[in-house]
Amino acid sequence: MQARMNHPVAVLPGTMKALVALGETAKQAGLPESLMELVNLRASQINGCSVCVDLHWKALRKSGETDERIFSVGAWRDAPYYTEAERAAFALAEAVTRLSDRPDPVSDEVWREAARHYDERQLSALLVAIATVNVWNRLNSATKQVAGAWG
Repeated sequence: MQARMNHPVAVLPGTMKALVALGETAKQAGLPESLMELVNLRASQINGCSVCVDLHWKALRKSGETDERIFSVGAWRDAPYYTEAERAAFALAEAVTRLSDRPDPVSDEVWREAARHYDERQLSALLVAIATVNVWNRLNSATKQVAGAWG
């Protein structure tokens, strides 16, 4: 495989710094890094972004996450490895990633469940993290970036 072009963050000055800075803001809410990586992995799976799937499962493994939890992210509804709070974050990530799939993209039910587990600051962090990984997914997929080529 070969990328269609150089990555846009390498072509447009300041883009890498801006996206990294945006991603860093999500860490300010004090949510567990593993939760953020699990959410990033799930959104990346939905979007079919091989670069981000590769990056996030490796980050999860490096942080000590179990294989069961890493490999079951795509089946989180039926896998017994996740807490109710993690399931709420997955549901939110899926809804925000799939905005055009339904008339009410983020249903009240999904929102209420997320708000039951996370305060406003934490919800903000989750939303920023989900939005950021979706930007990365779209840039990588559109330009056919190659998994493993980034590190």
